[in-house]
Amino acid sequence: MTATVPEAPEAPPIERRKPWLMPLLVRLHFFAGILVGPFILIAAISGGLYAIAPQIERVVYADVLEVPASATSLTLAEQIEIAEGEIGDEATLSAVRPAPVPGSTTRVMFTQEGLGPSESRAIFVDPGTGAVTGDLTVYGTSGALPVRTWISQLHRHLLLDDPGRLYSELAASWLGIVAAAGGALWIARFVRTRRRRDLLIPNRKHRGYRRLFGWHASIGIWVLVGALFLSATGITWSTYAGANVSDLRAALSWTTPSVTTTLSGEAPEADPHAGHGAAASGSGAANPAPRAANPATFDGVLAIAQRENVDTGLVEIRPPVAEGEAWVVQEIQRSFPTEVDAVAIDGRTMEVVDRVDFDDFPLAAKLSRWGIDIHMGSMFGLVNQIALLALAAGIAAMIVLGYAMWWRRRPTRGFASPPRRGSVRAAPWWGIAAVAAVAVAVGLFLPLVGWTLVGFLALDVALSLIARRRARESAVAGT
Repeated sequence: MTATVPEAPEAPPIERRKPWLMPLLVRLHFFAGILVGPFILIAAISGGLYAIAPQIERVVYADVLEVPASATSLTLAEQIEIAEGEIGDEATLSAVRPAPVPGSTTRVMFTQEGLGPSESRAIFVDPGTGAVTGDLTVYGTSGALPVRTWISQLHRHLLLDDPGRLYSELAASWLGIVAAAGGALWIARFVRTRRRRDLLIPNRKHRGYRRLFGWHASIGIWVLVGALFLSATGITWSTYAGANVSDLRAALSWTTPSVTTTLSGEAPEADPHAGHGAAASGSGAANPAPRAANPATFDGVLAIAQRENVDTGLVEIRPPVAEGEAWVVQEIQRSFPTEVDAVAIDGRTMEVVDRVDFDDFPLAAKLSRWGIDIHMGSMFGLVNQIALLALAAGIAAMIVLGYAMWWRRRPTRGFASPPRRGSVRAAPWWGIAAVAAVAVAVGLFLPLVGWTLVGFLALDVALSLIARRRARESAVAGT
C-alpha cells in the first residue's frame, strides 16, 4: 500500500493594484479639454491672428508709416514743432520715436485726457518734408496702431477689459496642464503600441473615431513643446497667476534692470511685458509730463545716447515725467539680436547719470525678455510669426478634433461618457498624497486652475450621484 502524498497548498494569488495614474490623467484630460476647450480655442484663434497683425498693420496704414526716402532730414525739434502745431494745446508731449530707416515716419507722441493705459496719441511726420501723414492712437512699447491693438485686446480680454482677462488666464493656465497630461498619455500609448508610426503621422486608412484620435494624437505631440511654452509665457501676463510670477521673480532676484530716472534714488523694475498688456513706461496716459518739454533738447539727448550705448534705429526718447527726473533714451528693438539698452541723461547738465545694457542683464531677465518677444512674434521676425501661426492652428485643430471624438463616442441619448472614475481610490496612499500635494501647489500658484479643479470635482460627484440614482431606478423597475 502506497502512502498518498498530500498536495501542496496553492499559493495565494498575488494582489496587484489596478493602474491608477494613467486613468487619472485620462479623466483630467477629458474634463479639462471639454470644459476649458472653448477658452483655449478662442485664445488660439485670436493669438494666430495677432501673429500676423504686423503685416495687416503695414498694409492698412501704409500711407501713414511709409514716405518717399529723402536725402535731407529735418531735426527732431522741427518735426516736434510741426506735430505740436497739428495737435494744439490739448495734449502734452510725452515721447518721440525718430524714423528708424529712410522711407519711414517719425512718431511724436502725446498724452491727453481720454486715453487708456499704455495709450498715446501719435502724430506721424515725414522727416524729409515735414508733412503730417497721420494722427492715430498707438499702444505700448510695440507701438501698435488701432487694428493691431484691437486684435491684441481681443486675444487678451475679449474686448471686455479686466473681467475678460479671466478668460485668457484660464486658457493659459489650463493649456499647459492639458498639454502635459496629453503628452504623458501619448508616451504611455507609444510604449505599449506596435504601430508607433501612427502616433507620429496619422494613418489615413483609419476611419471613424480611430481616424480622429490619430490626428488628435499626432498633432498633439508635434505642438506639445510650443503649447507648454505659450502657456508658461502667457501666464506671466495674467492677473492672479501673473502676480505670483512677479513675486517669485522678485524673491529670486530675477527682476529686469532699468535705468534710474530719479536723479537721486533707486531705479524701478522694468516691465518686460510693456507693449502687450502692460503700461509702457513714460508713453501712456498714466504718466503725463508735468510741463512742456523743450523740443530742442530731443536732438541733444539723442546725440549723447548714440555716443554712449544707443546704436539701433528703433529708439524712443522720453522727457522727464516729474521734477528732478532724467531724460531717457531707450532702444526698443525686440527682434534678434535684442536691443533694449537705455541711458538716462540729466537735462540740466546734459550728463549721463545712468545706463543699462542688455548684455549685462541677469540670465533670468534675458530669458524673460526673449520668452515674451517670441510669444509676441517679434523675436525672429517672419519665421517667428509663421511658427506661431502654425502652432495656433495646431492647437485649434486639436480642440476641434477632441470635441469631434467626444461627439462620435456619445450614446444614442446625451453625450459621451467620461473615462471611468475611481482611479484615485485604486491609488496607494503615497499616490493619493502626491496627487493632493500637486493639486494644492498648482491651485495656489494658478488660482483659476484651483477653483476650476474644485468645479470639476463637484461636477464629477454630481454625475456620479446621478448615475447611481438612475442605476437604482433601473434595478427597481426591473424587479
